Amino acid sequence: MSRFRKKRVFALLLLAMILLLFYNNTWIGRLIYPISYREEIEAAAVANQVDPLLIAAIIRVESNYRTSSESHKGAVGIMQLMPDTASWLIDRDSSLSSLRNKDLRDPAVNIELGARYLQYLNERFGGNRAAMAAAYNAGHGKVARWLEENTWDGTLEQADRIPIGETRKYVKSVQYYYAKYVQVYR
Repeated sequence: MSRFRKKRVFALLLLAMILLLFYNNTWIGRLIYPISYREEIEAAAVANQVDPLLIAAIIRVESNYRTSSESHKGAVGIMQLMPDTASWLIDRDSSLSSLRNKDLRDPAVNIELGARYLQYLNERFGGNRAAMAAAYNAGHGKVARWLEENTWDGTLEQADRIPIGETRKYVKSVQYYYAKYVQVYR
């Protein structure tokens, strides 16, 4: 094969790859924004009537899918649940009575309990995703107080009014990954 022909074949292959990258952004998106534990997320989402992509976005922000994650405040597992929150969820629902806090490191258990908590937050905040994310991070009592006292209106547009800097960043990060997951996976 002549040198000219090799260059031509190489150029065509390069062009094909570039076109593939630009026109198949689902493939690229799934490479850049992967979702691990999809079966567990889907099962928990269905069981708790929570958007699976919201669960995935929270996991991405909380632990980036690292099951061994533990925060300095004591939150555990892939969804970074506080043991007190897990105990409260287990005590509230007899169908969860076989679970124990020692099970929080198991991704399936952690995702199930995290989704159950999101279901509670969904009901408490009327499906407001920004308020749910804020409550997942700061606690539902604080967020309810912010909303009651008009400290924050519960919208993403006004997230800069959230009194806790970590929670402001968290809400924006969850929304960012949620939007990316919607773009790639829906």
